[in-house]
Amino acid sequence: MCIGDRYQIGSAVFEVTQPRVTCYRVGIRMNEPRMPALLTSSGRPGFYFRVLQEGEVGAGDEIVKVGEAKARMTVAEINALLYSPNHPRDQLERALRVEALSPGWRSSFEALLQSQMAGAGRGNAGLAPAAAAHPAPPGFRPLKVTLIDHESADVLSLTMQSPDGQPLPTALPGQYVVLRLQPTAGGPPLFRSYSLSGALSTEHYRISVKIEPNGAAGTYLRDHVRLGDALDVSSPRGSFILQSGDRWEKIPERGRPQPVRTANADTERPLVLLSAGIGATPVLAMLHALAAAHSTRHVLWLHAARDRQHHPFAAEVRRLMPALTHGRSYVCYSRPGSGDKMGEDFDATGHLSRSVFDEVGVSREADVYLCGPTRFMADMKEALATLGVASERIHVELFNGSESMTPGVVGAATRAPHRPNDDANTGPLVTFARGGIAAHWNASTYKSILELAEACDVPVRWSCRTGVCHTCESGLVSGAVVYEPEPLDKPADGNLLVCCSQPIRDVVIDL
Repeated sequence: MCIGDRYQIGSAVFEVTQPRVTCYRVGIRMNEPRMPALLTSSGRPGFYFRVLQEGEVGAGDEIVKVGEAKARMTVAEINALLYSPNHPRDQLERALRVEALSPGWRSSFEALLQSQMAGAGRGNAGLAPAAAAHPAPPGFRPLKVTLIDHESADVLSLTMQSPDGQPLPTALPGQYVVLRLQPTAGGPPLFRSYSLSGALSTEHYRISVKIEPNGAAGTYLRDHVRLGDALDVSSPRGSFILQSGDRWEKIPERGRPQPVRTANADTERPLVLLSAGIGATPVLAMLHALAAAHSTRHVLWLHAARDRQHHPFAAEVRRLMPALTHGRSYVCYSRPGSGDKMGEDFDATGHLSRSVFDEVGVSREADVYLCGPTRFMADMKEALATLGVASERIHVELFNGSESMTPGVVGAATRAPHRPNDDANTGPLVTFARGGIAAHWNASTYKSILELAEACDVPVRWSCRTGVCHTCESGLVSGAVVYEPEPLDKPADGNLLVCCSQPIRDVVIDL
């Protein structure tokens, strides 16, 4: 049977569109957890139809083949091309010529083909979720603190560079690094993720940290870190990345990645950088990149702060805006101070809202990059939706990790991440960096890191639970894992499949 073959059943006519996508539920039905992997690897996963002609279908109706696709690729061939480790370029191009292939599978093959053309390393770009699309090598390197700036009443910036002068891995605008901090000698380390807030550079990184009243990491950085001190820093990672007509080359020239203009239909779309509080950090890096490229896009900087005292990067943004041909800035203060000047320090009193969007002319065709407190982002997403901005054009950065995806599981209570009740002080330590939780691995209790994450109520995305779909693919910040069962296709170097992996030593995971 080939994709595009047509069948009549009763008075209805159908077309074969794609192999069936198996998930964990078939394992429950068959009382065999490995069933999704077994079905997929067998080459007989089943298939999906699209309805070409509505009609009546009943038990006993004859299934009659009434047409064939011009480009012949079987269900088994298409299935193997995506899920097996082999993705020959000629077969990918052949699959993309099959007109009846469903949009989801088509986009997966396009991603695989683009990955090959770009010379990307191992991994399955056709399955990897957006959160794992930019893998980084695991591990930490010591960087020396070369500059400390107080950006506002509660925001501190640290600039760091390699002690030996070696170039740093290139970041993309919007990415973050993970810091490994040791507040007490011999005590457990703290892992925290901080967005890179400065210009793209292979000479130095800048992070900006909000000092929370009870924040262990921020307080330690403020009270104990001084110029010349070394901090353990990961390679840049994350998928909250500026997508534009500029391709950010990873070839350093004078210490800075150079933007290269490319033909892109999205180049002319307006761009909105929307933030509140410390959420300005990743979009500020995007603004730096746009200014360095002298972008001609319509760029609108929208920011919400309490007052001038709590408004970081205000002068920096004002310096960057003139480099943009069509750049505008609009700032709201919720509680301006007596000395704060409207028209100079801020543009309006109150909060960002749909009415503000209408006033400043936010286009429904805009690409929006949104970051800030949880409630702020929920309100902004709702306001953008009522404006008519398509959901796929609203890009969101969640400082505490990604949203969970648990297909078929409904009504589950949402709890803040926590250590499991039965956590012991033995076994490898598994740290969920973005959730700020660490727990010890117990092989007699958990079969996978996914099960440990669920015990800690860490948000996780999963579907098959057997290493097939890559929905759970995440960044491996440090450490090493083994797989049981072995995934059909390995994740990219620097990533792991949470659903079927077990730690063999302490690990830090980008969740």
